[in-house]
Amino acid sequence: MRIQVPELRHRFAGNPTESDKLYEETVLLRAELGLAQVDPFCTILREHKDVFPDEIPEELPQNKGIHHEIDLMPGTKYCVTRQWPLSREQVKAIRDFFESRRNEGQVRESKSPHSAPTFCVKKTQVGWRFFHAYYKRNDATVPAQSPIPRKDVIINSMSKSTIYSVLALRDGFYQILMHLTTLSTPRGILWEWIVLLHGLKHSPANFNRSVIHLARSFAPSHLDGKTNIEMRMVHLRKLLELMRKYKLYANMNKCIFGASEMPVLGCLAGTNGVRPDPEKVRVINEGSTPSNVKELRQFLGLATTWKTTREKSSRCRNFSKKEATWIWTSGCHQAFEAAKLGLTEAPILTGYGQDRPFHVGGDGSDFVIGCALMQLDHEGRGRVVYYQSRQLSEIIRYMTRNTLP
Repeated sequence: MRIQVPELRHRFAGNPTESDKLYEETVLLRAELGLAQVDPFCTILREHKDVFPDEIPEELPQNKGIHHEIDLMPGTKYCVTRQWPLSREQVKAIRDFFESRRNEGQVRESKSPHSAPTFCVKKTQVGWRFFHAYYKRNDATVPAQSPIPRKDVIINSMSKSTIYSVLALRDGFYQILMHLTTLSTPRGILWEWIVLLHGLKHSPANFNRSVIHLARSFAPSHLDGKTNIEMRMVHLRKLLELMRKYKLYANMNKCIFGASEMPVLGCLAGTNGVRPDPEKVRVINEGSTPSNVKELRQFLGLATTWKTTREKSSRCRNFSKKEATWIWTSGCHQAFEAAKLGLTEAPILTGYGQDRPFHVGGDGSDFVIGCALMQLDHEGRGRVVYYQSRQLSEIIRYMTRNTLP
């Protein structure tokens, strides 16, 4: 069992320099649990080998105090979607998948009047990814009130951190119990899940609630912002003890310990601030020019992760209107290339500190307005915390031209 994250280098590094830097700064990337290491992380991880198995034990997960429940809206009768035909290869893959899950105690045959079809798609490397079409049931499900922390709140909570660690659960959803859900297969067999699965409404929210519930005994959140290495070791030991107690298992190949930078929801957050994920930037830069509205919306959806490109792509956004006609001009192409360049050159943002004053700078024209929220860092330099910009509507532009002196 290795504490090694080779895929992290390829996924979160944009060039060999960034890859080598991230690889070297992660303290335990090439450490062996069975070898004697002077680094303090190795001692703790060797003591908790059972928390990092190669496979989840073939048994039902332990009751962790929170179950995933599906509350249907009053008046809902049956949520049934017929199973559509699949290829022989897919049918065999689905059959083998459910047989293996039944042996592990995660599913069992069902007699429920509800059902949803199952299908699968090939992974990029090898194997199949399985899905269940719970569209009707999700539409009839009562909305849950379990909020997921906002991305900016997560990043700002780590603004003072200097040491970053990531514990990635192995098949995390399958380690949470849930009330029964029924689905159909091409062979005509109904199965019901006993553990949480992907595709259900509120699955991420309830998984997040379970993690917070288990971790609140030693930290107010599962995002621990401590900077001291000794305190970090104490918290890591307590967390691994909790995982052992509740039989939560982590995937060592996706864990990071003692790094100065870590991936967070599409970006990299570290001691120097927050920057875009180089892999996502590479995908955008290597993408071809859009040929229709759908392709353009896909690009804009990915680009708007970073607000710095919004004002540069305002001309392209006119195509998102319902009445817009697709006419790709040279001006549109220039705006498209400017948006790609703006994302590539996006500055490194910093997490805000509540104990420091804020400064706001803004600018505007007849068509767009923009502003930047800034703070001084420990060296007295102005650092950008957040960007915001907006294209002015026709009504606002008219009022500006005709009413202002």
